Amino acid sequence: MRPTHSSIKLLNRDISILAFNERVLSLAQNADYPLLERLRFLCIVSSNLDEFFEVRVAPHVDAMRTDEQQTDVNVESYRAISNVAHALVSKQYDIFNTELMPSLAEQGVHLISHGDRNAEQRRWVARYFESDVRPLLVPIALDPSHPFPQVANKSLNFIVSLGGVDAFGRNNNIAILRVPRALPRLIKLPKHLSGRQQKFVSLSSVIRAHLDSLFAGREVLNFSQFRVTRHSDLAVDEEDVKNLRTALRQGLVQRNFGDAVRLEVSHGCDEKLARFLLKQFDLPDESLYRVNGLVNLGRLMRLADMAEGSHLKFAPYEPKVSQQIIPNQSFFTQLKQKDVLIHQPYESFESVIEFLREAVYDTDVLSIQQTIYRTGSDLRMLKLLQEAVRRGKEVLAVVELKARFDEEANINWAEDLESVGAQVVYGIVGLKTHAKMLLVMRREGAGLKYYGHVSTGNYNPRTARLYTDISMLTSDAKITQDMEYLFRHIASQVKLPRMQKLLVAPFNLHKQMVARIGAAETAAKAGKPAQIMLKMNALTDEALVHALIKAGRAGVEIDLILRGACILPVDIEGLDGRIRVRSIIGQLLEHSRVFYFKVADVENMWLSSADWMNRNMMRRVEIAWPIMDFDHRARILHECFEVYLHDNQDAWLLTNDGHYVSSATVKTKPHEFHHSAQRLLMKQYGE
Repeated sequence: MRPTHSSIKLLNRDISILAFNERVLSLAQNADYPLLERLRFLCIVSSNLDEFFEVRVAPHVDAMRTDEQQTDVNVESYRAISNVAHALVSKQYDIFNTELMPSLAEQGVHLISHGDRNAEQRRWVARYFESDVRPLLVPIALDPSHPFPQVANKSLNFIVSLGGVDAFGRNNNIAILRVPRALPRLIKLPKHLSGRQQKFVSLSSVIRAHLDSLFAGREVLNFSQFRVTRHSDLAVDEEDVKNLRTALRQGLVQRNFGDAVRLEVSHGCDEKLARFLLKQFDLPDESLYRVNGLVNLGRLMRLADMAEGSHLKFAPYEPKVSQQIIPNQSFFTQLKQKDVLIHQPYESFESVIEFLREAVYDTDVLSIQQTIYRTGSDLRMLKLLQEAVRRGKEVLAVVELKARFDEEANINWAEDLESVGAQVVYGIVGLKTHAKMLLVMRREGAGLKYYGHVSTGNYNPRTARLYTDISMLTSDAKITQDMEYLFRHIASQVKLPRMQKLLVAPFNLHKQMVARIGAAETAAKAGKPAQIMLKMNALTDEALVHALIKAGRAGVEIDLILRGACILPVDIEGLDGRIRVRSIIGQLLEHSRVFYFKVADVENMWLSSADWMNRNMMRRVEIAWPIMDFDHRARILHECFEVYLHDNQDAWLLTNDGHYVSSATVKTKPHEFHHSAQRLLMKQYGE
């Protein structure tokens, strides 16, 4: 008797997220990668872990504090997460200290501590400390009138144990030193102090070397740098606020001082000082991380940026303009003939900006509507939308203010657009607008013609060079009409009409995906060939997972290419190897979402803004659009599935024990070529 849904034990989502970061960390050890790029991946893991703790860990810490026992959040769940996280951090610092920094030193790039500086370098650092650092440092000696200060999320601080007495004869023996964020965390020594080498010093080492001078008349007995991570997921009751933008701006101030969830200290931190900090932040022992180096390795991303040497970095890759785009011909003319598919970053996102630019300056364009989720620091699209308003066009911007950790940038976008007269809305109460759409309405003849752009990724020119995404420029009447309906629905909150081609969350995307899986299952039971291939960032929606398991048991062949979290185990009774999960971790961040179903000889394919997560399906406005063109479908099949399913360099395979194993370590057939999907596509498009 096969187990029921309720008896199937799915993989733990949080452990799966940490496992993804273990795979990213493996790139820091990849000898095929340049050294500064390996350091960059090490830093990315730090940034990812920060977000993991800021967003995912608070309920677990609360369970430790209260001994509360829930199904998924309890003392044991936190200990399991903590064990994996501690092992990951320990490995990260080991790679940093024993592999990366010695190798970089061999290439002339040094991060030198106080003990390794010569006399002249120490004098220069001392002058720098006196002129640039000391004036901004104000230690707080703790006593009843000087309580423990507010320590901001992820800020650098020192705790100091003092001997002797203060100026008033009291023996208050603990001081806290907050390090201002205005100070650079990495300083490059002048050339005359470095010779032919590149030498850097960390701000924390500069302060450590001169800590005594901040406590004249006292003896520094012990000290440690420390850093606290706080719960930072903004929670705003949209039903209870009059202006979401104002409420979020106020919430951004408070974010830095949410409940503590993690404490990082130096590995040699005195036990009494560590216990003191844990008590101050009301944290259990499991939340203490002793690290052998800087408490924030993520700040060393600056070293990867500042250090010179082309051999230490990836060769620049310049995206190509899509071959489907005819130079010097109007986008509107081209799109009347055929949709244009753009595979980023192999093909350039600049084509999307040029499409918008043409719409802004075309006198026949009457209206431009766009969703804005994450935009980055490149303001060209903002400037173009502002120019469109000045030229008398109607501009509707759906700005998602609650895009995690991009709230401030999006608030600024909203205010800048409103300042010139654009119509700005913030989506729908209770739902994030995560769909990626740009719609242009143009007067042609006696009527209006719609042109659109839809994408699996954000309107962010910077990440468009680093993330794999697929977007489409189209004049398809049904798709663009659906887009117009959806923009109207978001802005006016009128009932959404029946869609002709788009699938829309939270309305029918989830239901349609379950139905497509069910159709494949039914076909397989009837003896017909059935295949499902899915590429996305994460698979954590339980209903979709159980539907895939049922289909796999029925005989459907299922390949899942999932970059991050996956809760579907592949060792379930009755699957017999029919569900295969792989994760591609390489130079680029895999971000495209592609859903492919083949039942007998009938193929269906969608591109989407949505991952298969409950939040995407039920608590966000997302879209999926069909790929009807045979050539486009064949191209996506090749570039997003065929080359990825043959990747034996960057792929990680989910095994029956719930762990991932690198495909590079799996025995291959004799004479089989080493094959990296990303590098193959870079080469293919480069040629």
